[in-house]
Order: sequence, then C-alpha cells, then structure tokens
Amino acid sequence: MRFFSDYDRLAAVRYAHRWAYGRNPAFYDYEELGGDCTNFASQCVFAGCGIMNFTPDFGWYYIDANQKSPSWTGVPYLWNFLTRKEPSVGPIALPCDLEDLRPGDLVQLSFSGEVFQHTPVVVKISCPVTLDTVLIAAHSYDADDRPLSTYEFQDIRFLHILGTIRP
Repeated sequence: MRFFSDYDRLAAVRYAHRWAYGRNPAFYDYEELGGDCTNFASQCVFAGCGIMNFTPDFGWYYIDANQKSPSWTGVPYLWNFLTRKEPSVGPIALPCDLEDLRPGDLVQLSFSGEVFQHTPVVVKISCPVTLDTVLIAAHSYDADDRPLSTYEFQDIRFLHILGTIRP
C-alpha cells in the first residue's frame, strides 16, 4: 500500500441519488437473486473511492455478474471487508455510532435480529442526528431521501468510511 486518500462523499451521494430508483447498466441487477442493496451500496462507495481490490475471495470488486467478490453483494462480507484489520487496497471503514455518520457512509439492518440483511447508503443528515434525520438511499426497497426511522428492524449497525488505501 502506498498511500491513503480521502473518500469523495459528494460523489458517493450523487451516485446514490442518480441510481436510487434506477439501475446502472454497467452493473448486474441482483434484485431477483436475493436483493440488490449491497450491490448498490458498493457502487456508491466505489463512486466515492474509485478503486477496487481484486484479491480472490477476500477482495472487493465487480467485473461482471458472475465475476464479483462476495463482499460486493453480500451484507456481512461487505462489513468484513470494510472493517478488515490487515491493510489492503480499497475503501476502509470503522463501526461507529449514529452521531458519527456522514453522507456517503453505510447502515446495515437486521430485520430478523439474527443476521444483517440490508445495506442502505446515507445521503443526508440533519441535526440533531436521530433515526428521523438520517436519510438514506437504497435498492431492494428502492428509496431516496428515506428517513432511517421508517424501517422496522431488530438490529442496526453503522459504518463510517475513513478513506481509501491506494496501491
């Protein structure tokens, strides 16, 4: 790894708004194969960092519908990649509190209380920071500027994107 660069939150949010109710033809739509939310979240993060990690199995990348890492489309795998302990190319994040979220960050929801199943993207935050004032964009339950409080969930966790490790 050569250097750490900023995460372009504005680019991530612009992308989220652009594609919240549509599908970018450069990426496969996994809606009929279990959901498209983490694929969409990965696309937004990629718009903000501009680099993928092509490490087989444990990287974070998308080539085509059949050549992608588990972390590109899988909720727990994306969490594991972004919070990895060993430095490697790509975006990095830390678990955070609700108050630490910024536009371009991610939220993960568990509807069952057992596993996390949904990854919306934060697009706007107003003060005071509450579930009502954090607005998200998402696929699978297509949304844009949706208050986080409108979801019914059993558990929630937050990811603050710190930046990107570049080669």
